Amino acid sequence: MSLIEKINTLAAGKKNLRFMEVCGTHTVAIFRAGIRNILPPNVELVSGPGCPVCVTNDDFIDKAIAYSKISDVIIATFGDMLKVPGSFSNLAEESAAGANVQIIYSPLDCLKIAAENPTKRVIFLAVGFETTAPTAAATIISAKNLGLKNLFFLSAQKLVPPALKMLLADSAVKVDGFLLPGHVAVVTGTKVFEFLKVPSVVAGFEPEEILLALINLLQQINEGRAEVCNEYKSVVKPEGNIAAQKILAQVYETVDADWRGLGTIPKSGLKVREEFADFDIEKILPLEIKSVKKNTACRCGEVLRGICKPTDCKLFGKACQPLHAVGPCMISVEGVCAAWYKYKF
Repeated sequence: MSLIEKINTLAAGKKNLRFMEVCGTHTVAIFRAGIRNILPPNVELVSGPGCPVCVTNDDFIDKAIAYSKISDVIIATFGDMLKVPGSFSNLAEESAAGANVQIIYSPLDCLKIAAENPTKRVIFLAVGFETTAPTAAATIISAKNLGLKNLFFLSAQKLVPPALKMLLADSAVKVDGFLLPGHVAVVTGTKVFEFLKVPSVVAGFEPEEILLALINLLQQINEGRAEVCNEYKSVVKPEGNIAAQKILAQVYETVDADWRGLGTIPKSGLKVREEFADFDIEKILPLEIKSVKKNTACRCGEVLRGICKPTDCKLFGKACQPLHAVGPCMISVEGVCAAWYKYKF
């Protein structure tokens, strides 16, 4: 029996089931493989807040733009942050206007930029989940060991488990199970997800691995179970990456954080500890930014909660397209709207 046949057999006669993938890479992999199109009609996949760029609020972008306007500042960022809209502008526009914005591929690249530009203040836009946060932490430790005094971090890093807790408490979010993010689980392990009281499976990213995770979810529902299972055992362990967890705890402390579409989630963000405050640009050079709430029909917030599909937004594919996006879900390569536009629209 093929994997698809097994899914059809397990789903036969069941009510409509909604499973949420909580990883932008899963979203893209699911679309690329055409998995949504071959599932039985009563099994639906919805996308959650698994894109760190997408859940970053306008005020963070506004602050990054404000720092970029300072003459001796170099902004270092991943490429998918360039076109994320703030209240009035984005980093790509500021770069065209003369701001020094440099694209990097790893936070560790900032060490070289700072060393080569000793008269400049290099500010890394630290946006990401548990997957990338340990590398940012390692960069701070390396900068301290190297004695770099001109490297700083503007942090908007977030933790996935608190967001899942918030989703489960949201009456508008109706899901029967989670495809848990494999890359995040490499760092966190599976134990941190055990608070979930719905069927949940850590999944890999190959089509077969995703289908196996869906089979696991359906088996749990058929058997009346609600467990956290691991279908990515080749790289994910129950305890996770202990070394990465230690470096995170050494450099960061958890704080309440604002998520686009989800609001403020307790203990879901990472803030540089006082021992490393010399690398926190908001401590060294605080700026007061007044963001303006934009009057837009963009429904990114609802899309990120799985409440609506990108195609339910009247801007999708019209005013909002990858080259001139209204919301961040259409900008990032892991964005839900970008995936829908590329693979389905």
